[in-house]
Amino acid sequence: MALEGILLGMGNPLLDISAVVDEDFLNKYGIKLNNAILAEDKHLPMYEQMASKYNVEYIAGGATQNSIRVAQWMLQIPGATSYIGCIGKDKFGKEMKKNSKIAGVNVHYYEDETAPTGTCAVCVVGGERSLVANLSAANCYKSEHLKRPENWALVEKAKYFYIAGFFLTVSPESIQLVAEHAAAMKKIFTMNLSAPFICEFSRDAQEKALPYMDYVFGNETEAQTFSKGSWLGD
Repeated sequence: MALEGILLGMGNPLLDISAVVDEDFLNKYGIKLNNAILAEDKHLPMYEQMASKYNVEYIAGGATQNSIRVAQWMLQIPGATSYIGCIGKDKFGKEMKKNSKIAGVNVHYYEDETAPTGTCAVCVVGGERSLVANLSAANCYKSEHLKRPENWALVEKAKYFYIAGFFLTVSPESIQLVAEHAAAMKKIFTMNLSAPFICEFSRDAQEKALPYMDYVFGNETEAQTFSKGSWLGD
């Protein structure tokens, strides 16, 4: 079909583990409501505890994967979208694959043998929530996976590409490969600035990819951070 594989996303897949918890759970792990943090060592047991103690909902998440799932829902054609990222070989990875397939996204995950699947705890209390993200395997993607014929075929089939800036910290080489392909084949390549810290600490990789971007997404704060010290001026 004409729309099959038309949109490809690459990014950091995180399995959202969402549950209504209690104040004792928040206090145990030092979690504040209306906040988003990266997991520390003290937070690592919380994901298994949430899964075993509470009625959890699993969602195939991560910035890019969320966007691809929404696009898939809008297109309403199974396999119209594809997604590439890294997960672990564990039960959360299996849940991620199942969830993505139900959403209709054609996922080609690189499965890391050593790191667990990236997760994001969504702790809800009284209608307010807090996020605790453990990137883990999401940080382990290798461009060698992208170069495999069955995965590069997704690149060749796609007409549009979307990648969040967060992936710059993981595999800038993969981004560059896709960007150069898009330019050579006159396809649409898009990225998201994603966060001020990406604009600040991943500037070299970001500016290397910038000339290939047909569209750049971001908010005002991200744009201000990006403009500092760049050719855009202060």
